[in-house]
Amino acid sequence: MIDKLWLLIPEMILFGGVIVVSIMGLSPLKSLRDMVPFVVMAFLAAAFIAVPMVYTPERVAQADLIMPMLGQYVKMLVCAIGVLLVMLKVGLIDRRYEKLVGEGLTQFDAMRVNRGEFFVFFLLSLIGVMLVANANDLIWLFLALELASLPNYVMVAMSRQGRKAQEAAVKYFFLGAMATAVFLYGFALMYGSTGTIILTEMREAFSDQAAEGGINLLGIVGMIVAILGVCFKIAAFPMHFYVADVYEGAASAVSAFIAFVPKAAGMFAIILMLATVGWTGHGEMDGLPQPILYTLWVVAVFTMTLGNIGALLQRSVKRMLAYSSIAHSGYMLIGVIAGPGIGINSVLFYMTAYGIMNTGAFAVLAGLERRGAEIESLDEVAGLRIRHPWMAFALALASGSLLGIPPLLGFVGKFYLFIGGIEAGQIVLVVIAALNTAISAWYYLALVGLPILMQPTAQAENVERHPSVWPRVAAVVAAVAVVIGPIFSTVIISASERATQHYEHPVDLADATEPE
Repeated sequence: MIDKLWLLIPEMILFGGVIVVSIMGLSPLKSLRDMVPFVVMAFLAAAFIAVPMVYTPERVAQADLIMPMLGQYVKMLVCAIGVLLVMLKVGLIDRRYEKLVGEGLTQFDAMRVNRGEFFVFFLLSLIGVMLVANANDLIWLFLALELASLPNYVMVAMSRQGRKAQEAAVKYFFLGAMATAVFLYGFALMYGSTGTIILTEMREAFSDQAAEGGINLLGIVGMIVAILGVCFKIAAFPMHFYVADVYEGAASAVSAFIAFVPKAAGMFAIILMLATVGWTGHGEMDGLPQPILYTLWVVAVFTMTLGNIGALLQRSVKRMLAYSSIAHSGYMLIGVIAGPGIGINSVLFYMTAYGIMNTGAFAVLAGLERRGAEIESLDEVAGLRIRHPWMAFALALASGSLLGIPPLLGFVGKFYLFIGGIEAGQIVLVVIAALNTAISAWYYLALVGLPILMQPTAQAENVERHPSVWPRVAAVVAAVAVVIGPIFSTVIISASERATQHYEHPVDLADATEPE
């Protein structure tokens, strides 16, 4: 137990940040309130540094986790992308109220400021994703998934004024509650099949069933139902209908957050669940049961296809990126289907690439505005190179990377996923994914070409910079990352390989965590 608590130190650091930020957000001193986002970045940096220090072979060996080293990769990824996501939110909350206070038009009232609470929800959601990687029982996994998701509903409602944000938050909440009920019912069936909620014990129970003739029907149905419920978190078919409306209703900075954080939590949860039925690599348990495999196959195909077709029909950049997010979940499921080794490694790599390039695209939208409102339509990004050249090139690079144009980071990630699918014998699935990539070229190339090649429209002429420079800094950082990221791809791949190795003996684990 003590060793497992050591592994939770990064989460404890971020929880300390929750306490500090909640107090600072109520301070009557504007200088302290303005420091809240930067304090959040400092705590994320501290947690990032702490992760490799606490993930020693001895502690991991005693923690009894089904995928012992997954947490190291996940927590460092969440902290790194988290810093980018914080940059998008600087100046987002309480903007009008702070302006009134600064001009002396109203007195400061701690009951009317929301910045501290907003970043409390931000950190709690990130903690939830990190806790998913440490889950070794169904209750822990359920609570971690909900901690990663529940703050998002409030963040959507707080992100901007008006009915659209409130409507998006309500729709997000009720559909999320339904999805939670679905995967919780799946958890109950899995427990009924194995008699345990501990994932490592569940793996042994399923292994025994497989050796005796096959996993029983209750376990198969439970796993399928649980996966379908978690599809809501990753914005995958058949739980994808909310995505476009929620992304459009939320502020761009929050849309970037919900495009990555719940998706990461859900994808890692699916990996952990499937590790109980087919990813131990031992005898009869080497490979997923066919009903589960077919379910994942159908979900992947419909997810990437509906996502790309939906994106083709949009004139709103945010809705286009929302459907794009759906499609990318379908691509990642190829690696999930491929399984241990290059398959799961490619999922971790692609999640890293997706977090960078998707955040970069939303950062451009968050860093610009038109008449005090967010830019959203394609007409508003046309000809950005004239007045906002950095943002034009940042949007072009992020969109090109999302498409998979070589040699950008997205191309390396997608190529790695396709190789994993081919090695697993999923040739048809990879061909479908390649065709979907070709379909996505139509709208991604529009996001590449409009800001660079087109002349500004009447709407684009009125596009101005957001008062805060930090969203634009995040856009430039993400653009640079998608360009130079392939240089460090071997480092990321090596880290993903260490993350997915199963613990068998302390010596093996020690070898797996030695620096190269």
